[in-house]
Amino acid sequence: MAKEVVKKIKLAIQAGKATPAPPVGTVLGPAGINLQDFCSKYNDATRDKMGDIAPVEITIYDDRSFDFVVKTPPTAFLIKKYAKVQKGSVKGSKEFVGSITEEQVKEIATIKLPDLNAYDLEAAIKTVKGTALNMGIEVK
Repeated sequence: MAKEVVKKIKLAIQAGKATPAPPVGTVLGPAGINLQDFCSKYNDATRDKMGDIAPVEITIYDDRSFDFVVKTPPTAFLIKKYAKVQKGSVKGSKEFVGSITEEQVKEIATIKLPDLNAYDLEAAIKTVKGTALNMGIEVK
């Protein structure tokens, strides 16, 4: 018989740095899963992405077992990383705080393509450009 899904939880945690302390512990503790087991499995799965934010979708079953899927980093995080800025503009597209090249936009779109609701790379590029513009990051 198949396991019954009890809960699905989405978290955004720094890759390779999950600990049973908050925020992970406060979210997953009430679900009844083994926090240390989750943290070690997550850290092993994200060791190659160290320093990035790696969102994770955790599926918890009725027997307190779990599965998780690591997603790609958020688009805004990648744009800030490539533009080398701490945060986006407060005024959005009216004030630019940094810039990225067309090549970097294509690279970000390629990374994000599996998690975007875009059918091809061109649509993903448009999505990334729109996000960059709203953050006050100029595309050159």
